[in-house]
Amino acid sequence: MDIKLIAANLDDLDTILQMQKEAFSELYAKYQDTETSPATEKYKDILFRFNQPETTYYFITANDEKVGVIRVADHKDGVTRKRISPIFIMPEYRNQGYAQQAIAEAERIHGEQHWKLDTILQEKGNCYLYEKFGYHQTGKTEQINDKMTIVFYEKD
Repeated sequence: MDIKLIAANLDDLDTILQMQKEAFSELYAKYQDTETSPATEKYKDILFRFNQPETTYYFITANDEKVGVIRVADHKDGVTRKRISPIFIMPEYRNQGYAQQAIAEAERIHGEQHWKLDTILQEKGNCYLYEKFGYHQTGKTEQINDKMTIVFYEKD
C-alpha cells in the first residue's frame, strides 16, 4: 500500500502530540528515558520545532488514515545535513512497510543525500531500517541511562 506525506499545519499539533505520546509509550516504558523520550514532550516542544523555518511535520497517510508522522528539518542551504527527527508509526500500523515508504518519500521530496538521524542502539529493527537506506553509524553515541544508548547516523 502506498503512503502519502501530507504537511501538517498549526491546527494539527495537538493531534501530532497525542499520536507521538501513544507511539512512543512502549519505548518509554522499556527505557524510562524521562529526559529525552518523545512520549514525555509537551505541546510547547512540538510548537517550538514546528515554528523553526527548516522544519516540516508530515502526516504519513495510507488510504486516508494517519498511520504516523515524520518530521524533516531541511535548511535547504546545501551545507547543513537534513534531519529526520522523529519518525513514528502508530502501533496498529507497524510492520507494514510504512516507515520505509515514508523515508523514501521524504528523501524524494528533500533529496536523497546529506541526511542525519539518531535512534536507540538497542532497537535493532530501527538500526536495520536506517542501514537498509544507506545510513551509516558515525561512531558517536550518547549513553542516556543504563538501559539505553543513542546512536548517530549519516547518509552522504
